[in-house]
Amino acid sequence: MIRISTASIVCACTTGLLVFATAAGAQTTQSAPSQDTTKLHAADQTFVAEATRAVSTQREAARIATSRSTDRDVKAFAERAASDNAKLSDALRAASPRGVDVPKNNPDTAALDSIRNLRGDAFDKIYIEQVALGGQQKVLSAFQSEIASGRDEQLKDAATKALPGIQAQYAQAQELAKRKHLAGGSAQ
Repeated sequence: MIRISTASIVCACTTGLLVFATAAGAQTTQSAPSQDTTKLHAADQTFVAEATRAVSTQREAARIATSRSTDRDVKAFAERAASDNAKLSDALRAASPRGVDVPKNNPDTAALDSIRNLRGDAFDKIYIEQVALGGQQKVLSAFQSEIASGRDEQLKDAATKALPGIQAQYAQAQELAKRKHLAGGSAQ
C-alpha cells in the first residue's frame, strides 16, 4: 500500500486550486474584451434611448387615440401610426448590437398623461398637436441625429432605412393637422 503524507496531499490540492484559479482568471480576462465590443459610443447610446422612448410613446398614444377619438381621420392616422411604430421598434431592437439593452416599452408617461383623460374634439386637438406632430418630430430628430453622428454602422443603416417612413408619417400628421385647422398643419 502506498502511503502519502498529509503534507503531500495538501500540496497537491493547493496546486490544483492554483491551476484552476489561474485558468478561471484567464477566461475572465479573455471574455472582458468581448463585453467592450457591445459598448456603444455616446451618440449611439443617446439614439437608442431617445428613439425607443419616442417610438414607444407614439405607439402607446396611438393606441389610446383609437379608443378616445371620435374622428375617423384621427383614428385612421392612429392605427397607421401604431403599426408603423411597432415595426420601427422591432427594427431598432434588431439593429442594436448584441448585448445592448433596448427597452421594449418605455413611453414618456407625461405625454401619455396629457391625453389619457381627454375625449372627442379636446382629445383630437391635443393628440394631433402635441403627440402626432410634436412626438413625431422627436422621432424624426432622433433618427436624423443618428444618421449624422452615430458610430454604430448597424444603427446608422437602420436609421437611414427608417427615415423615409418617419418623414412620411410626419407629413401625414401635418396633413391631418391642416385638415383639422390646427397649429403645425403647414408643410415645413
